[in-house]
Parts: sequence; structure tokens; C-alpha cells
Amino acid sequence: MVDDHKMLLGALTEWIRGAADDIRMVAAVASWPELLTHPEFPVDVVLLDLDLKDNIPISLKLSTLKTTGVRTVLMSTYSEPAVVREALAAGALGYLVKSEDAEMIVEAIRAASKGESFISAELDLALNAGELGGAPKLSAQERRVMALYGAGEPVKAVAFQLGISDETAKSYLKRIREKYRVAGYDVGTKVALRKRAIQDGILLQND
Repeated sequence: MVDDHKMLLGALTEWIRGAADDIRMVAAVASWPELLTHPEFPVDVVLLDLDLKDNIPISLKLSTLKTTGVRTVLMSTYSEPAVVREALAAGALGYLVKSEDAEMIVEAIRAASKGESFISAELDLALNAGELGGAPKLSAQERRVMALYGAGEPVKAVAFQLGISDETAKSYLKRIREKYRVAGYDVGTKVALRKRAIQDGILLQND
């Protein structure tokens, strides 16, 4: 993890260590050079603060990490769609706004380690605000949650099958419903969500 706010860096490092036993935090540094010279580098996934105030373009950092086989999740306090699009185009796999639930950080790290993209809910809404009428873009994990839940599984079973906590499964459902609401679809009930999942090809209808 790279973040120039030492207090945040310390708190998040501790939190991640306690929250996820499948994630090993090997380096928590406050600057870009410290990351590159760290004995554990290259790592699998880097949580990188977008604005380290070092005048090194984020695109250069992302291409450097990509060349060394490191997957990157960006963290930022701001969420302008243009900035996010640019970062994703430059090779970031995930993008989190620092106001998100801490649980989402763990999910983003897990997604990145599998090579999947992960964008926080509020960002996704901002990015897709101009594309009303179509089905919203769901992450791979959101599609899995929607398919299982739409197939009739209770939240607990969905969480168990995907290896996430009940709370995380609930927050995924909340995000899915919010994304559909913004796209102009109401999937507030389980029946409506199931119907939508079938229409959007997320859930295959059994004969």
C-alpha cells in the first residue's frame, strides 16, 4: 500500500491484516520511490494513492507497475469520471473512493489478484450516468451475487458460496440495486431482480 497520509496508512494496514486472512500485507510505504526500492517489490497487488503529490504522472506509475507484473488498485478522495476513465485506460484494475466502506478495499484487492476489475459503486454510477437505458455495468463478483441471489439463494448462502461475509454480500446487493435504479430499472424485490438477471443474461432460465 502506498499512501502519503501516514495515519491512514497505519490504520488501513492494521485493518486489512485483521479483516482478511487470505491477504498478506507485505509493504506499507508513504512514497513511490519507497515502493520501488522495497525488498518485497514486485508484489501481487498495489493499493496506490492517486495523488501522492510527487509530480510523477499516474500513467507512468501504472505502466511501470504493469511492466513488473503488478496489479494496481487506485485509491483517491475524489471521483471525477474523467480522472477515473483515464486511470482505468492507463491500466488500473480497480478504483476506490476513500469514503467507501473498508470492506470494499478487501474485495478490490481480491478482484485485482484474479485480474478482475473493481470500481466502487458511487464511481460506477458517475461513470455510467450518461448511459441511461442500457443494462448497468456490473463487476464479475456483482454478476455472481446477482446470479446466485436471483436463482433463489438466501444472502447467507450467496455469501458462503462466494467466500465473503454476509455484510459484504448485502452491500453487493445494495450496489446492484443502486446501479439498476440509476439505469432506470427497479429491482427492489427478489422477483424483479431475478427477472432482470434473466433478461440481462446473468441468470440462465431453466426450462
